[in-house]
Amino acid sequence: MAQAQQMPIRFQEHLQLTNIGINSANFGFSTITMESDKYICIREKTGEQSQVVIVDMADVSNPIRRPISADSAIMNPSSKVIALKAGKQLQIFNLEMKSKIKAHTLVEDVQFWKWISVNTIALVTENAVFHWPMEGDAVPQKVFDRHSSLKGCQVINYRTDEAMKWLLLVGISAQQQQQRVVGAMQLYSVDRNVSQPIEGHAAAFVPFKVEGNKSASNIFAFSVRNQTGGKLHIIEVGSPAEGNSTFAKKTVDVFFPPEAPNDFPVAMQGSKEHGLLYMITKYGYVHLYDIESGTCIYMNRISSDTIFVTALHEASNGIIGVNRKGQVLSVSIDEENIVPYITNHLKNPELALKVAVRCNLSGADELFVRRFNMLFSQRQYSEAAKVAASAPKGILRTPQTIQRFQQCPSQAGQASPLLQYFSILLETSQLNKAESLELARPVLQQGRNQLLEKWLVEGKLECSEELGDLIKAHDTTLALSVYLRANIPNKVIICFAETNQFQKIVLYAKKVAYTPDYIFLLRNVMRSNVENGASFASMLVQDDPALADIESITNVFMEQNLVQQCTSFLLDALKHNKPEEGHLQTRLLEMNLMGAPQVADAILGNQMFTHYDRAHVAQLCEQASLLQRALEHYTDIFDIKRAIVHTHLLKPDWLVEYFGTLSVEDSIECLKAMLTANLRQNLQICVQVASKYHEQLGTTKLIELFEGFKSFEGLFYFLGSIVNFSQEAEVHFRYIQAACKTGQIKEVERICRESSCYDPERVKNFLKEAKLADQLPLIIVCDRFNFVHDLVMYLYKNNLQKYIEIYVQKVNPSRLPAVVGGLLDVDCGEDVVKNLILTVRGTFSTDELVEEVEKRNRLKLLMPWLEGRAHEGINEPATHNALAKIYIDSNNNPERFLRENRFYESDVIGKYCEKRDPHLACVAYERGQCDMELIRVCNENSLFKYAARHLVSRRDPALWEHVLNPENTFRRPLIDQVVQTALNETQDAEDVSTTVRAFMAADLPNELIELLEKIVLENSVFSDHRNLQNLLILTAVKADPTRVMEYITRLENYDAPDIANIAITNELFEEAFAIFKKFDVNTSAVQVLIEHVKNLDRAYEFAERCNDPTVWSELARAQLTSGAVKDAIDSFIKADDPSAYLDVIEAARSNDNYEDMVRYLQMARKKAREAIIETELVFAYAKVNRLADLEEFISSPNIAQIQQVGDRCFDEKLYEPARILYNNVSNYARLASTLVYLGEFQQAVDGARKANSTKTWKEVCYACVEAGEFRMAQMCGLHIVVHADELEELINFYQSRGYFQELIQLLEAALGLERAHMGMFSELAILYSKYNPTKMREHLELFWSRVNIPKVLKAAEQAHLWPELVFLYDKYEEYDNAILTMMAHPAQCWKEPLFKDIITKVANIELYYKALSFYLDYKPMLLNDLLLVLTPRLDHTRAVTFFQKVGQLHLCLPYVKSVQSHNNKVINEALNNIYIDNEDYDSLRASIDSYNNFDNIALAQRMEKHELIEFRRIAAYLFKMNNRWKQAVELCKKDLLFKDAMEYAADSRNMEIAEDLMGWFLDNENYESFAAGTFVMYDMLKADVILELAWRHNIMDFAMPYLIQCVREYTNKVDKLEVSDETRTKEAETNPQPLVMGEQLMLAPAPGMMPMNNMYGMNQPMYNGGYMGSM
Repeated sequence: MAQAQQMPIRFQEHLQLTNIGINSANFGFSTITMESDKYICIREKTGEQSQVVIVDMADVSNPIRRPISADSAIMNPSSKVIALKAGKQLQIFNLEMKSKIKAHTLVEDVQFWKWISVNTIALVTENAVFHWPMEGDAVPQKVFDRHSSLKGCQVINYRTDEAMKWLLLVGISAQQQQQRVVGAMQLYSVDRNVSQPIEGHAAAFVPFKVEGNKSASNIFAFSVRNQTGGKLHIIEVGSPAEGNSTFAKKTVDVFFPPEAPNDFPVAMQGSKEHGLLYMITKYGYVHLYDIESGTCIYMNRISSDTIFVTALHEASNGIIGVNRKGQVLSVSIDEENIVPYITNHLKNPELALKVAVRCNLSGADELFVRRFNMLFSQRQYSEAAKVAASAPKGILRTPQTIQRFQQCPSQAGQASPLLQYFSILLETSQLNKAESLELARPVLQQGRNQLLEKWLVEGKLECSEELGDLIKAHDTTLALSVYLRANIPNKVIICFAETNQFQKIVLYAKKVAYTPDYIFLLRNVMRSNVENGASFASMLVQDDPALADIESITNVFMEQNLVQQCTSFLLDALKHNKPEEGHLQTRLLEMNLMGAPQVADAILGNQMFTHYDRAHVAQLCEQASLLQRALEHYTDIFDIKRAIVHTHLLKPDWLVEYFGTLSVEDSIECLKAMLTANLRQNLQICVQVASKYHEQLGTTKLIELFEGFKSFEGLFYFLGSIVNFSQEAEVHFRYIQAACKTGQIKEVERICRESSCYDPERVKNFLKEAKLADQLPLIIVCDRFNFVHDLVMYLYKNNLQKYIEIYVQKVNPSRLPAVVGGLLDVDCGEDVVKNLILTVRGTFSTDELVEEVEKRNRLKLLMPWLEGRAHEGINEPATHNALAKIYIDSNNNPERFLRENRFYESDVIGKYCEKRDPHLACVAYERGQCDMELIRVCNENSLFKYAARHLVSRRDPALWEHVLNPENTFRRPLIDQVVQTALNETQDAEDVSTTVRAFMAADLPNELIELLEKIVLENSVFSDHRNLQNLLILTAVKADPTRVMEYITRLENYDAPDIANIAITNELFEEAFAIFKKFDVNTSAVQVLIEHVKNLDRAYEFAERCNDPTVWSELARAQLTSGAVKDAIDSFIKADDPSAYLDVIEAARSNDNYEDMVRYLQMARKKAREAIIETELVFAYAKVNRLADLEEFISSPNIAQIQQVGDRCFDEKLYEPARILYNNVSNYARLASTLVYLGEFQQAVDGARKANSTKTWKEVCYACVEAGEFRMAQMCGLHIVVHADELEELINFYQSRGYFQELIQLLEAALGLERAHMGMFSELAILYSKYNPTKMREHLELFWSRVNIPKVLKAAEQAHLWPELVFLYDKYEEYDNAILTMMAHPAQCWKEPLFKDIITKVANIELYYKALSFYLDYKPMLLNDLLLVLTPRLDHTRAVTFFQKVGQLHLCLPYVKSVQSHNNKVINEALNNIYIDNEDYDSLRASIDSYNNFDNIALAQRMEKHELIEFRRIAAYLFKMNNRWKQAVELCKKDLLFKDAMEYAADSRNMEIAEDLMGWFLDNENYESFAAGTFVMYDMLKADVILELAWRHNIMDFAMPYLIQCVREYTNKVDKLEVSDETRTKEAETNPQPLVMGEQLMLAPAPGMMPMNNMYGMNQPMYNGGYMGSM
């Protein structure tokens, strides 16, 4: 059977968008964008919320969702930047930075937009194309205007070339006449500013390098399908580049299958890497074309749904797209199969070679080898070299090829073939390792090193250690470059050292992770250049951990006594201050303290190190006179005290800071030592220390320290520095003491004035005892802490009266009252006190002075002084209070003073007078409006009349509330005084009003009535006051209703309506009626009778008496409410009032009193022309069956709503009046309905035709059906079924009544209507499936395109119509379900051609395998036909495994052979097993040679015990292929396969196996094979061994050919060595070379290097199989 074709493409489904939550309704060209293979952007709308979903193809399981309501969204091709469009608004956002990049508003709407590069967006409007750069503030720039040929087209794509010099706009439009989609393109040249319209559907720009050209050509490919067919055009746009030949234009036909007559190209992508074109069509076909030749390589359908958006798939250089099912699919070439496919299937070896060369693909190896050999044999060496250079995967670039070129003779006048070969390789590619070595040897021999350098820079040579070794003998720098490129670290380090590039050693070693002997290198550098050595050492310790041991490096420095350089190095190396480096820190400090103390001081000052030996360093510092550093490191107090007393050698600031590091006890000890050593010299520094650390050391201890040395000066300065911040009383007291003892009186005064921390009592007593010459400190203390009395006593007793005057005059005048009190207590004379008061001019409290004097009953003492202050105009209340008290006590006309004086405090004086004279207290309280105090005094002293007058005049509601409180026991006598006295005396209406309101607020109705009768009924100025009359009546209403009628009768000036309403509220209806009747308010009066008295008879009598229309109207409404409709209508007629027509109509309707309603509405129609009145009158005529009056009324002018009345008549089954009314308004729809109820069907149909309303047609139709009038029902039904929304209801109506045939006849008749729609065809199909299945298939074949297939599918499935179901699934492209149905019901619906056609279109690949299982069970003999169809789509591993599992692999052997070209392990093993079972060793050997993907060892082990020798031979062959040489040879020996054994041993390159085989030949006396083995295994045998074996077995003749060849070979080698030695000697004499291992480097041999005497194997032992070994 012929080998099945291989698919040249790889087809992959990357993602199903529905699987990540994307609604399938959003799969469309307008909602999905894909600018590259990195992101897919989908606009979704869920309910009212819109969002944008961004799918990162590198992380498809986590789509990004953002609530964005935009018209369009496109993602940047390479970054997370999104562009959004809403109307004319354009915005660009960076999603990662969450920021807006830029925005712009266009004047025109954007019809299409696209990212044409990572930073530019193309915008297509109706008239022009713009480019919008993303950088800066650039706005969209117009590029070109749209051509008129694209007018009305839908823009589907916009493409540019790489340089953006050629631009292409693509659009499509539907041409209804030709029933096809027309493509229009506009090609624009930026350089030429010219546009060209082109007919086309899809296009792409591709850079393509033609063979022989220096640079790529700018290729433009486009495809079109018109009426004449499909074409693909491939041309070069623009002028060819310099040195390029013009690309030949290609035009090829594009094949479209017959089943896709309307198919056309929709997308095209070019593969720059492979030089191929991918084209996608609307029906999901992919076309693969070669750009150079235009050849169609492959075409197949990859999707049953339209792929509407595509992009370049960068990973595979293919095409990726999304179809309408949400599948993300990609197509790329299969690099393993495309070349064999072109060769075997297309039979185009020339194209296969070009594709293989261009794409560097395998599959045409045999073609290249054959061509190379042919050219080589024809001595076309240049052409053969080109073939070898262009062969993919370097299959011909082997040492054997080089050897063949070396062996070729040179032709006269031409370069040698080898040189031609290398020249071509250098032009096209990089040389491999063997080629580089072979080329370098002659170049170096010619001394043309610059050529090698040039090739290295150009990357033409493959660098290796062997190449570097070869070059190093001639040029070390060039060898270094080779070693670097080849990554040979040890050789690179050696070269760096030889060229003195030490600084590069560390950098390189880090880069390649190589560790040389750095210490050895450093010693050599230090011997030659100290500065370079220091730099090199620093580089060694830059990293953590260091590259070399720091201590070892330090030893290298110190070996040459390089202290300064060693210090610099260690400072840098130890900067991390690690604990394990403590000894090195000590060593660094020690070397500098002994040689350069200032450097050590600087190091210690920087505080870089903390882990050195501090005690040792401290001793060294003290010896170097660095006492400060010594103290920093000493910890023993004796060492510290010994050093610290030398303060002249220490910085004071540092010494003070140093005490902060000592403990409290050590600090005190050091201070004592310093004061003991030199008190005068060290006192200042001790004071500084004590001041700064007094909190830690303790103030008490420091005070005791200074006092212990009798140093009050030190104590003063110490306490002076802390007293301002200390809160300790002892500190302040001691400071005052020290200041007194040192004569610092001003400081004592300051502390006494400012400090608040000392004990005042203690300080006061100390100052008294101190007997200071200046008593000011004592005065300050006593004044501050209120010791004034003690101060006066002390000063007065010690005859220091002048300080008393100083105190009150200068220090604190406010203390005068206390001083006066103290002087009075010591019986000082009044004159002295008066003079003292008069002399004080400062501010003091008069209240306190009066209080002090009053406490001692000496108030009159102040009278002259007080009167003087009053005459001076001083308004101070205290002064006038004191005068008032003096006048009251002396009875010096006090009432006049209290009434006239405005400055005293009323509450104070009133309180003062309460016990002395209550009247004066009331005067004082009244003057100050102290109401509560006045009321209290009046109550306590029964001064009610005074209180009543005060209350009336004050008009204070709060005060009234207080006195009228029921809890006030004095309320009654107070009210009596108010009524009898206070109100009679007042003439002010506001006083009366306030009083009345107060009584009302206090809820005292009886007292209020008493009050008001006093004012209103008795003759007074307020008798006719309207408000008071109103208030009197209202109060009586609430408190005593029996008086109300009397007040109504007696009073005249009150508000009658308001009073009457209040009376009604209080249920005094007769009083209210009397008021209304008295003031002739008839309407209100009758309302009282109706609503409150509820006596309609009295109301009727009152209405007849007054005969007022408004009264009749009120009465009529009341009667209407009570249900007396007839009486109410009579009353309304008497009142001639139509205003309540709505209520009358409702009442009459409720009581079915239409006769009276007619009378009322006739009256109302005369007064008011209202539509409702006339409408109700018409309905009343209908109700009372006055049809003549009805016809007369509606025929005359009116505004009645005839339609509404007709509907009401129809609803109440008054069909005759309804017919009259509908006929009057020409409402044919309702007229038809009415006629239906009247049984007039023909007239009803005529009416429905006039109405032409679907609802009317339905109503008439249903009525006709119910009446059995099917002919008329069909006439109506034809007007219903054309409306899709009404069809289902009509069908249900017919079906529910069992009229199935009538319904089918109706729909069959309707199919010919002009307005026939899909629903009619679908419902008829469903009816056929239920009631007439035989007609369904015919109906579907005629009208399948016009039925709703999903709906009919369900009906066919329910009716078990399986052939029809398969037919529908096929037409609906539900191929999966069609296959499942045929497999489930094969007897009814399986057909082989149909099954094979549909199975290739299914989306679920599982159905392939179900189909195989189905064929095995149902049609096993047709299985291979099915497999032939499914071969391109099957997973062959799974298929073969399936057949193995069911034991039917032999049945599908042709299929297995056809797919073996995939070199699949399962297929190979299955086929090999079949060959073994069939004992077909030739096929097995061919299979093994062609396809190596199987378990070689398992197969070999299985066959090594096979009964047939050919299978055992194959087992040995397999062992050999897997490098199991020994097993292969042993198996050959068992089967006496001598040739195979010798070949396998030779191939193994294992001397032991070869010698063992030769020995086996001799053991079996097979001398001929022994002789043959010496030829076959010549390279693996040693001459001495062969000679010995031949001599022992006496077969020298068999070994002689071998020995002759060995002698010849060794003779040639010796000759070459002699020539080489002579050449080397001559070169050494002419060009002496310097010693590589000179004294400067002293490089030790690297680990693993052989000593010199072992070179060339000079000390190797002799072969153990020689003559001596056998002895």
